[in-house]
Amino acid sequence: MSDFLTLPPGAVRLDNLRLAVGHGLEPFAVTLADGVFTEAPAETVLDMAGRIAMPPFVDMHTHLDKGHIWPRSPNPDGTFMGALTTVRADHARWAPEDVEARMRFSLRCAWAHGTGAIRTHLDSMGGQFRRSWPVFAKLREEWAGRIDLQAVSLVTCELYGEGEFDAIADTVAEHRGVLGFVTHPLPDLRDRLMGFWEAAAARGLSADFHVDETMDPGSETLRLIAQTKLEAGFDAPVVVGHCCSLSTQEEARALETLDLVAEAGIHVVSLPMCNMYLQDRHAGRTPRGRGVTLVHEMAARGIPVSFASDNTRDPFYAYGDMDMLEVMREATRIAHLDHSQDWVPAFAAQPAATCGFAPWSPAPDAPADLVIFNARSWTELFARPQADRMVIRAGRQIDRTLPDYAELDGLMEGP
Repeated sequence: MSDFLTLPPGAVRLDNLRLAVGHGLEPFAVTLADGVFTEAPAETVLDMAGRIAMPPFVDMHTHLDKGHIWPRSPNPDGTFMGALTTVRADHARWAPEDVEARMRFSLRCAWAHGTGAIRTHLDSMGGQFRRSWPVFAKLREEWAGRIDLQAVSLVTCELYGEGEFDAIADTVAEHRGVLGFVTHPLPDLRDRLMGFWEAAAARGLSADFHVDETMDPGSETLRLIAQTKLEAGFDAPVVVGHCCSLSTQEEARALETLDLVAEAGIHVVSLPMCNMYLQDRHAGRTPRGRGVTLVHEMAARGIPVSFASDNTRDPFYAYGDMDMLEVMREATRIAHLDHSQDWVPAFAAQPAATCGFAPWSPAPDAPADLVIFNARSWTELFARPQADRMVIRAGRQIDRTLPDYAELDGLMEGP
């Protein structure tokens, strides 16, 4: 579908926009010339009729290496364990060429939808780090100037203490990545976490955790992460994702844990679409729980909260298209982000700050990057998919043609 407006060449002033800065939509006008915002005179002035503008999205929790394997490896029952076992079986097909093709496909989708930066987790256990991290490094260089990329090692806490963990941590440091951990309520988790903090600090790495991705109220690894971070004096940035079990815990206990998270200075990323898909799924039973974490209670404590895509067309989530507006629209509905505080930064400014990506600015000489929607209010924005949005990068309106799924058909055939 074509965009609703074609940007003319030369210096262009976009007048009568509304910049999304929260519940408010502030009047906004800006001139684009030579790839940057400018105060110079414009050759053309366009009346944007009150349409909404946003900075490029920042998608800070994705799994580009898993993306689009659903056609060859679907989840047999839609459960978390069904996803886990299916992906592990599919690892046998993750040659560098396979991972590269699927990751590039996802990046093309994200680019077309208006994303400017992505953090991706990379499955690293079982020697996979030797295949996937060089692919990531290649794509980071290839996409430089279009989508800024970061990577996190995805390993379970059971791996700590084995030689492969150290080799993975060294690889993460070599690629300027983030050290990741998936925490489970093991009897010796405290010791494993203290060792993790030591390993990350020794290499100058920040941390990113998959945490309590379950509806079991007894899973409280988030609490232990906060406690041990404080004990270890770990001062690099720390992100935790999912935190689903908070939603099923006794209220006072959950809020006490959030007080610890706030004290520890931990950032949270919520993944509502994937969590809605996997959590509280039982054959023949309507789900009762949403699986979404306690984002309002977090925000009330000053905990930085972001939202992200998570998985795309793989056994952990059968749908998605790397479209952060879809994430924003669905998160608003799932987590009741309307009628509350300012949540717009949770989809761009906050994840950029959390991950250390360059902040967006409309100041003169800053890169002229914008996403403009054919909508004038929040209800208009969220009522439709906004498939005709304009994406402007470095002052130019990009080609928003999405890649054809048929391009991946050759990867879906039998081994």
